[in-house]
Amino acid sequence: MITGSTHLLAIVGDPIDKARSPESFCRLFELNGHDAIMIPVHVTSANLAAVMTGLKAMRNLDGIVATMPHKVAMAAFADEVLETGRLVGAVNALRRCPDGRWEADMFDGRGFVAGLRAHGHDPVDARVALIGAGGAGSAIAVSLCQAGIAALSVHDLDAAKAARLAATLRTTFPKVDVRAGAPDLATASILINATPIGMQPGDPLPWDLAALRPGTIVGDVTTKPEVTPFVAAARAKGAATVTGRDMYEGQVRELGAFFGYPLEKAA
Repeated sequence: MITGSTHLLAIVGDPIDKARSPESFCRLFELNGHDAIMIPVHVTSANLAAVMTGLKAMRNLDGIVATMPHKVAMAAFADEVLETGRLVGAVNALRRCPDGRWEADMFDGRGFVAGLRAHGHDPVDARVALIGAGGAGSAIAVSLCQAGIAALSVHDLDAAKAARLAATLRTTFPKVDVRAGAPDLATASILINATPIGMQPGDPLPWDLAALRPGTIVGDVTTKPEVTPFVAAARAKGAATVTGRDMYEGQVRELGAFFGYPLEKAA
């Protein structure tokens, strides 16, 4: 039940009608005994600054989640951007601190890592092959390096983009063997598709899995469909998989903790 003491979170995006977060968070807040709700806010880029000024002035609003296309622009509304957000160059969550300041960070990659761990896959010392150096790929790459992987290859159709990401990661995480280039399925222990390939019917696989070795974990960031052709092909070869839904659910748990609402019970 919503009362005068109910705390608010907002999710901003354009469009916003397909966002799953309000439903997910409101259900989990109730299940875990938190007097809080998440509201969807449809705002265009042209009106983002005005809306953010109003949202931040609401004393019972504890945090803001950003979805497309606002993840890059949102960093400007924080007093401090934490490490992952700085490295990725985008944020998808802001929280109000006890002193009134606003902190921001990026949780797409943490969600993927949480999804791995939820299935019993520890990324420590893993050798990762990542396909896609865009927003999702960059966030996943940073979070995996923070989690202690041993090696990372980054492949993108835009080779310069992959090279830039690899260079940033090498500087920031000198203990991780980072390179830009094609996935090596003979050595990879984790293979990830962080591109939109697989969202549309008839999409090709983002990478040929003929040489996939036994024991390799295959991940995908796409939520609809959850079982992409890439995931289906990996499962057909007996591989363990982590889906976009696993990543989303992991991100929800990470965001709940960030906002001060632990979500230990899951529906």
